[in-house]
Amino acid sequence: MQFYPIFLDLRGRSCLVVGGGAIGTRKTEGLLAAGAMVTIISPQASDKVTRWATERKVRYLQRTYCEGDLNGYFIAFGATGVSEIDVLMACEASREGVLLNVVDRPILCNFISPAVLQRGDLAIAVSTGGKCPGFAKRLRQKLERTITPEYSPILEGIAAARRDVLNDLSLSETDKRRRIEEILDSGYGSLT
Repeated sequence: MQFYPIFLDLRGRSCLVVGGGAIGTRKTEGLLAAGAMVTIISPQASDKVTRWATERKVRYLQRTYCEGDLNGYFIAFGATGVSEIDVLMACEASREGVLLNVVDRPILCNFISPAVLQRGDLAIAVSTGGKCPGFAKRLRQKLERTITPEYSPILEGIAAARRDVLNDLSLSETDKRRRIEEILDSGYGSLT
């Protein structure tokens, strides 16, 4: 199966995580970083989830998942490891048109989560199409040694110079494209 790679704007979107353990906590952390409004459903939760709930960063429902819980959510993650809940979520997501990722069950997903290397606004996603998430994680770790933290300020410098060129009304579109290529070829673009 071929997946379409995409980065979603989740700011202010209602997102659901079912499972409050280590994996659910990691999924929640990523959603919060993206500005999502997160609800977590789980009979038990990690210390982080409990703290986020106390700080009102997430809504935490301390119970098991029930049919109908996906209603109104844009995206959901199943991180319980309970087959019956995974299948129930997948059926409901299909019926309700909710984007769903069930951890380690790609057959039940309508999207998969890549391993992501983040350097400021620079994000590199690695996916194996759900075949072997551990391989994607290892490849991301290898990339971390090459794509080091200084790439973030390099990107910021290139972006600022690009903005200046795009805002220069004296340049034609052809000249703008040429100038941007020059910026990328210059010291700013020295990415080796």
